[in-house]
Amino acid sequence: MNKSKSFFENLLKPFTSGSNRDQDEDDLGRIAAREQRNLPFEALAVATKNFHPSHKLGEGGFGSVYHGKLSDGREVAVKRLSQRSSQGNKEFLNEARLLSRVQHKNVVNLLGYSIHDAEKLLVYEYVANQSLDKFLFRPDKKELLDWNRRHDVMVGVAKGLLYLHEQTHCTIIHRDIKGSNILLDEKWAPKIADFGMARLFPEDQTHVHTRVAGTNGYIAPECLLHGNVSKKADVFSFGVVVLELISGQKNSSFTRDPDSESLLEWAYKLNRKQRSFEIMDPVLMSSADMEQIPTIVQIGLLCVQSDPQARPDMDRVVMLLSRKLRHIEEPGRPGVPGSRFRPYRTGTTSSATGNSYGSNSGSTNLLSASSSATSSSLANTQLQRHGKRPVKD
Repeated sequence: MNKSKSFFENLLKPFTSGSNRDQDEDDLGRIAAREQRNLPFEALAVATKNFHPSHKLGEGGFGSVYHGKLSDGREVAVKRLSQRSSQGNKEFLNEARLLSRVQHKNVVNLLGYSIHDAEKLLVYEYVANQSLDKFLFRPDKKELLDWNRRHDVMVGVAKGLLYLHEQTHCTIIHRDIKGSNILLDEKWAPKIADFGMARLFPEDQTHVHTRVAGTNGYIAPECLLHGNVSKKADVFSFGVVVLELISGQKNSSFTRDPDSESLLEWAYKLNRKQRSFEIMDPVLMSSADMEQIPTIVQIGLLCVQSDPQARPDMDRVVMLLSRKLRHIEEPGRPGVPGSRFRPYRTGTTSSATGNSYGSNSGSTNLLSASSSATSSSLANTQLQRHGKRPVKD
């Protein structure tokens, strides 16, 4: 049970704005009825031993998540909205709405809902392992993530994002892809979780305007600068995760190279010098495919380019990760929060196999940025390498 507590901490996000409780309850009830996923409150109370503290997997600003076992034998994780929460309703309902529409092996599965008087519950499949960050950034556990497992995580998350971006009835932008929102099942297969900040993407728009939301070190610069959110914002966050998987370094707390402000800048410099092997996590020395490392570094750098239009779509990312390629285009300079992108130069390719062997991004302290925020006002906002998580809308 203790092993699972930290695994489900990613489900426990403090919510930032409330909505009318009666309206939310009606909306959630309609969703449950339409999807035929309404689960009796009494059954969930029994499954969790009446929400006994010993079954608690974690706790956050909105309430708690409990482990339970249904009468049919299925193990579940039950997210229970705190009745004292004045902020949780919006994201709670948002997650219910979005996850009711999706089903993919690399996206956490929402099994059902329950409304009983003032109680609001979301019921998920129970995922036995911890979240990715609990392995990747812990010296005593990172060896469990050998190269094959890390590569499988990259491919699985890429396929999950491709599904959300291109294969659902309406594009879903996650907006908070990071290690703690990637769950690992008993076979180490990744599942994207925490859709509290996700947004539906209108088919006739290239981007949407919103307040800044996400986690320092993973937010695309155009989101901070203009409040513009598109599929390419998720691509940027994914690229950060790829570079973290290769290096074992956290972008938001990167200190390995004193001359680089972030993991992204360090990886870019080494790639330009054909020394990208040097970013590899030393624990991967015995398991890594040395022909793959430079290629995967370049794929990660393609995803974090400053110009959002230069970043590949997720369908191309999946293709690049799934094939053994010797030559891909040279990535442009990575994005830095608060910076304008440089024009993208096409037609340049580089070899991914000519590197010699050698062995997190600047964070922000922005509280929020509305769609009306100008680039000048955001550029004047103080940026910190290890700031707090920006406020979600």
